[in-house]
Amino acid sequence: MADLVLHTRVVRGSGGGPDKTILNSPRYLADRGYPMLCAYLRHPGDRDFERLAELAERCQAPLAPVDDYGPFDRGVTRRLAALCAEHRPAIWHAHDYKTNYLGLRLRRRHPMTLVTTVHGWGVEGGWRTAFYYWLDRLFVRRYQEVLCVSADLHARCLDFGVAPDRCWLVPNAIDTEEFRRSAGAVPAAERAGVPPGRFVVGAVGRLSPEKALDDLVRAVGRLVGEGIDLELWIVGEGPERPALEGLVAELGLGERVRLLGFRGDTLDLYRAMDAFALSSRREGLPNVLLEAMSLELPVIGTRIAGIPQLIEHDRNGLLVEPGAVAELAAALRRVIADSGLARRLGAAARRTVEERHSMRARMERVREIYEVALGRAARADRSPG
Repeated sequence: MADLVLHTRVVRGSGGGPDKTILNSPRYLADRGYPMLCAYLRHPGDRDFERLAELAERCQAPLAPVDDYGPFDRGVTRRLAALCAEHRPAIWHAHDYKTNYLGLRLRRRHPMTLVTTVHGWGVEGGWRTAFYYWLDRLFVRRYQEVLCVSADLHARCLDFGVAPDRCWLVPNAIDTEEFRRSAGAVPAAERAGVPPGRFVVGAVGRLSPEKALDDLVRAVGRLVGEGIDLELWIVGEGPERPALEGLVAELGLGERVRLLGFRGDTLDLYRAMDAFALSSRREGLPNVLLEAMSLELPVIGTRIAGIPQLIEHDRNGLLVEPGAVAELAAALRRVIADSGLARRLGAAARRTVEERHSMRARMERVREIYEVALGRAARADRSPG
């Protein structure tokens, strides 16, 4: 008997890292008894949602857009109730504070098992966002199964009262067959404009304060000032773009820092990079870091959240303290100057992702959790990992 899983998430624009996981999930479990429908709450006027719809089509993920006019739109509950009445999901799998709340409301009318994935709680956005995140902790405690994408989030969920036997550590993962370096691949068109011998550092993600991309721009500026021939590609869109453009102009880096915006060809861009840097001050376990590692890029990440569980310093990447521009510049200097180190880190990074973060293995773990949630497998206390 097949049991429908209804993934639910609020999204703005083209989405982010969690959406890669959500939209890649259906093709792994559809033939294992768990067909899926991805219900995305989005403002009907958000034209950037089309990019996420294109991603869903590429992933062969059934997508159900749900109109959501904001926090005071009571109609969104009615629209989701109609979706539940039509599809009768056995499992409601939420991915943020609003869909956690809506799942609790709708279960009164539509009996279903409640599962949630905790992707992270930031602090940006002011008092209102902080209040929503506080409420979310209350909602999460009432869910039957809680999946956490990193060890620090798992520990935080336990700290605020999620029962250990309902709290699961399920790290993010990627399709290692898709994200594989190919000798015959044609690099991104941007590489054609890079002078021979210049080193390209890449960063991919939403241009938002917690990503601290200004730190990365300043680090690159230091190296350029030393006469090192490199440039930085930043892939993504977000509210920090004007500030980053201003910083690039202020530092005179217009020919060395490219803000490439949203791109659908990130795989080609990764293949055209020489190294990858993640300068975030707040993160969970970012998919972009897994993608870069799977493509054998030497990676530099900040020592926060789940990143030190993924990167072992000097073995499969380099770690720096968040906000430490000089330390970030020094790490970049190392991989630029030592090609042997860069190759060794990249090869070890690929092995790490293959062994610990393959999408197929992750989804088998999720299937096991669904079996427990529906009472088909025994529940037992577990330790993280």
